[in-house]
Amino acid sequence: MKGLVYNNGELAGYLQKDSGGQYSFEYEELYFADPQKKAISLTLSKSQRMHLSNELFAFFFGLLSEGVNKDIQCRALRIDENDHFRRLLATAGEDTIGAITVKPE
Repeated sequence: MKGLVYNNGELAGYLQKDSGGQYSFEYEELYFADPQKKAISLTLSKSQRMHLSNELFAFFFGLLSEGVNKDIQCRALRIDENDHFRRLLATAGEDTIGAITVKPE
């Protein structure tokens, strides 16, 4: 599964979960090369193009709903409440807090 990560509507990078459950975030080549483009978060700096994690990056986890809204989304979309990546791809494509959106590839 792969998500396209946008910063104010501009493609900034790619978020992926591999078959082993490892997550990667990779800045898009032109976005990474442009020193005027800011990192999408302090924890996903542009000091390196690729970031790896065994869990969904905290920055992206912070874009997810919690509590009753989480329950409603999971029921409506038929997504396991523990499948944070699928939920992110299904719900973070439009109205998120801040400039970052994530859309399925």
